[in-house]
Amino acid sequence: MRERYDDRSGRARGMTRRRVLGIGGALGVMAATGLSASAALARRPSITGAELRSAVPLPPPFQVPLPIPSVLKPVSTSGGADRYEITQREARAEILPGVRTPLWTYEGTFPGPTIESRRGRPITVSHRNELPVPTAVHLHGGRTPAASDGYPTDLVLPEGWQEHSMHMGHGSGHGMHDPRAVVTELTRDYTFPLDQRPTLLWYHDHRMDFTAPAIWRGLAGLHIIRDDAEDSLGLPAGRRELPLMIADRAFAADGGLDYPSLDPTLRERPGVRGPYLAGVLGDVILVNGAPWPVHEVDAARYRLRILNASNARHYELEAVTDDGRRLDLVQIGADQGLLAAPVTHRLLPIAPAERYDVIIDFSGVPVGSRVRVVNRLGSGRTRDVMAFRVARNATDDSRIPRTLSNDLPTWRRADAVRLRDFSFRAGRMGGDHGWLIGGLPFDPARSDVTARLGDVEVWRLVADVHHPVHLHLVGFRVLSRGGRPPLPHDAGLKDTVSLRPGEGVEIITRFDGYRGRYLFHCHNAEHEDMGMMANLEIV
Repeated sequence: MRERYDDRSGRARGMTRRRVLGIGGALGVMAATGLSASAALARRPSITGAELRSAVPLPPPFQVPLPIPSVLKPVSTSGGADRYEITQREARAEILPGVRTPLWTYEGTFPGPTIESRRGRPITVSHRNELPVPTAVHLHGGRTPAASDGYPTDLVLPEGWQEHSMHMGHGSGHGMHDPRAVVTELTRDYTFPLDQRPTLLWYHDHRMDFTAPAIWRGLAGLHIIRDDAEDSLGLPAGRRELPLMIADRAFAADGGLDYPSLDPTLRERPGVRGPYLAGVLGDVILVNGAPWPVHEVDAARYRLRILNASNARHYELEAVTDDGRRLDLVQIGADQGLLAAPVTHRLLPIAPAERYDVIIDFSGVPVGSRVRVVNRLGSGRTRDVMAFRVARNATDDSRIPRTLSNDLPTWRRADAVRLRDFSFRAGRMGGDHGWLIGGLPFDPARSDVTARLGDVEVWRLVADVHHPVHLHLVGFRVLSRGGRPPLPHDAGLKDTVSLRPGEGVEIITRFDGYRGRYLFHCHNAEHEDMGMMANLEIV
């Protein structure tokens, strides 16, 4: 059975190519919401949003050492499972040299502590909420039972919280009731079976309507899954494996993080000021919480585990030596783990929430010289990301195997039992600006898509501006872009794909793992907060 869908109510209906891809329709929607026509036609994803300018002096690039997030130790390892405890609390940290910045944190640090785990060994993370607002924790990329997936209304309330515990609203202020919400006070246990391929995941706040400002204030951390097969490949490891969380921010005159919230307390009114409806961009590029950092390396191969944790900024990364030579970025993994074989890039585009696992070889770079990582989509200060300084010669017994993995799924179009179409576009939401899927804003009480456990489906996605689309629970493969083969950076198993304006993208996935209520949504966090989410029921 094959059906065509273009909205989230599940009504089957046809859609012409002109209607799906017509820029004129996109311009009409953008005009109706007050967003500029130029944004609808934008091909440069870095401008999907507006940039805040910091009101404090900014340091020169490549002066601050790259921090490496600490690895969290379990409080218990008994019974074949590991148990962790994390407190969500306010803290101050020196992000810009000499400036103390208030943050919302996991365990007092930004990024939060990294969790390292083994494939198939379950863990439980007990989160305690000592922040002034409710929270919900999502392990992005995790194959997670629905009760622990961090659904946006499954909140952990701070002690004594009374108002709005069950009623949520988008920017228009209209309330919504979710009869299925599971709300706890002060603490909640999240259980992750981790029966999935080794990869880099990340955890972040997912509270309905307030995800963007919560992540901006610091609620994000890394989670790495490992297994014996990957360990045996001989890839760079130890201090030559670097997690890199890239995120842009802006700083207010008092040293705090600037963000254009309509309600800076994040208690009642969600949303951002008008100029930032398409996304919030900062003018400071942070890597692991440090501005434009530098890291000393050996003249050897390094494995870079890269996450774009920005709310809305896209990057196109390039590694350039001081004499202008570009180094290869050899991709070995995507969002959901290792590729079948390496793919070599000179430029690597990365959308919000995407992860890339790459090898860079510094052995041909003279000791004492520098390699800059630059963002080809940036301008001014946002063109720089970080730098590596080659400090010494060293032996290197690492390698990049020609075959990395043989356990990637082999789904074919012929296996799909259903074909669905989804549009990601601006629109009206309760009389206000919004971002919609299939013409509808998110409603936790509405069932949007129902899929049977074990079914293979093909989804066709189209967008007005750049939208990084994320599916919870499952990974997927990109089948095509604009009717042509996928691009080199689309390789492997992904859970987030960057949609470009007017360009249809086809993905294929199998809905396996667990039954229950999940989500798919745009991971431009401002779009997500303004309605661009949908319910996905696995039955």
